Order: sequence, then C-alpha cells, then structure tokens
Amino acid sequence: MGAARRRDHAPSAAGAAAPALSADRTALNGFLTYSEMELGLAKNTLLAYRLDLLAFSAFCAAGGAAAVRADTSTIGRYLRHLQAGRNMRIASIVRHTATLKMFFRFCKTRGLCRQDPTELLETPRAWKKLPEVLGRDQMNALLKAVDTAHPLAQRDQAIIELFYACGLRASELADLTLHDLHPDLGVIRVLGKGRKERIVPIGKPAQAALNVYLAKLRPRLLAVKGLPRQEVFLSRSGRPVNRIVLWQRLARISNAAGLRHIHPHTIRHTFATHLLSGGADLRVVQELLGHSNVSTTQIYTHVDSDRLRNVHRRHHPRP
Repeated sequence: MGAARRRDHAPSAAGAAAPALSADRTALNGFLTYSEMELGLAKNTLLAYRLDLLAFSAFCAAGGAAAVRADTSTIGRYLRHLQAGRNMRIASIVRHTATLKMFFRFCKTRGLCRQDPTELLETPRAWKKLPEVLGRDQMNALLKAVDTAHPLAQRDQAIIELFYACGLRASELADLTLHDLHPDLGVIRVLGKGRKERIVPIGKPAQAALNVYLAKLRPRLLAVKGLPRQEVFLSRSGRPVNRIVLWQRLARISNAAGLRHIHPHTIRHTFATHLLSGGADLRVVQELLGHSNVSTTQIYTHVDSDRLRNVHRRHHPRP
C-alpha cells in the first residue's frame, strides 16, 4: 500500500512539464508579437519561429525545465539532438540556431532571462547550393505550355508571365491586389519580406496577359461568390489563390511542357539569371528581387557561366 501510495503521489512527467511550458508561453508570445509588430516579419517566418521554439520548449520541458532558463549545455544538447536524434539537415539546424539566438536576445533585453546562452554560439554554416534555373528555350516552352482549353488558362498564363517578368515570390504574387497594379506606369507595387515595399517593372508581354485575365476571366470568377475581392488572382471558387495553388498549377504546366517539376522560386532564379546574362547591373537586380544584402544576389553571378567566360575573355590579358 505504501509503495502504491508513493506512486500515486509521484509527479508525472506531464505534471513536471506543465509549469515549464507555462513559463515559456509568455516569452514565446511576446517574441512573436515583437517579430510581427516591430520587425514586420512575414507570416511564414513567424510560423517557422513558432514551430522551432515550440520544439525547443518541449525538449526542455521533457527534462522539467523552462526554455527561458536554458543554459549553454542545454543548447548544446538540443542541437546534438536535432542532428543525431532527428537526423536534421544542416540547413534546418542553421535555421533553428538562428531562431534561438534571436529569441534569447529578445528575452535578455526584456528581462525574461538573466543571460543569453546563445551569445557565444557560432552558427553552423550550410553549403550554398547554386539555384536551379531554366534556359531561355525552356522558359519559352513553359510560357507556351498553358492549355488554352483549360477554363483557367487566362489566369495561369498571366501568373507565369508575372513570375518571369517580375521575379516574384509565390507569396508576393498571391498577395498582389488591384491597388498594386499601375499599368499606366508599367510597374507593380510588391510587398515583400518584412513588409518591405518595392516597385518592379512588368513588361509588355506580362501586362498583355494580365489585361486579358482582368478583362475576361476575373469578373466571372468574382461573380461566383458575389463578394468584392481586391486580390488579383482568384481560384475557381472565387477565393484568393494561395501559394499551394500556385505550386500545383505550375507543377502541372511544367509537366505538360516536358520539364522537371518547376517551383515558383525556380522562375525567380531564372528571372535574375537572365537579367544578369543580358548585362543588368547587380545592384539593380538586387533591388528588383527585394534582397536586403547584395551578397544574397551575388549567387546568380555564379550561375551564368557563359557570361563569366565572356567577361574573362574580354578583360583578361591572357584569355
């Protein structure tokens, strides 16, 4: 009976973890609110931060501790757990590490922890992979692969033309509104990561495809629900398209073109590479892509090997 009584009164793992999880909740919510309201980070970034920190909080709570009380040894064990226990790729570990560094920097400045256990932590470096890009012939094949008999063909054509003409991210194109279109000036207004605004030229082929969609198909899609919508691109049901829809449509069209599975970001990479191969200035491409740092844009200079060879041949004393 005594043993049974002791077992009945022994704290369970869940009971020990509950106070730890509760202690982290305030810090987590405060950090996410700060990241959204003051830093203006994108929804997808906030979601990644939340998932990363919930995983870290659960790891700490399993040992009966709060994440905000973690020390350097706890951080080390967690990173080893990600690598060995979860077999996580180095790129994902880099992201988790960056999340923890931002979180603890926030907690220290707000007095939620006494010291920052990540202050001396070196962020592991992931190998930089060269982005996949399409050749000019492949890009032309993709632009011509939209099935004109498909009921949403005019929308899909406008989407691919805009991706290629403006180098947009999938979320940027999905969030595009009628107020962002300025056909009289030949530009569109894009709201990118961190709510940063940029102006991007659209080009005549993309503008023509967009005009056809806006004049002929969008009014019919808008009438399905009968509700006013400011988003440019709508689904068959009259709702705004999302990133998943864009990925799915692009995958089907790329398959029809006989290409590998093409993602929206592949076209964004292609946009940048083709501009640079045509002689565009790197700083201009940086501005068009919405990159905060030119080092992010420089990767495209390594992709266009033909341009590099031509520059070397023209300017090296012994070509």
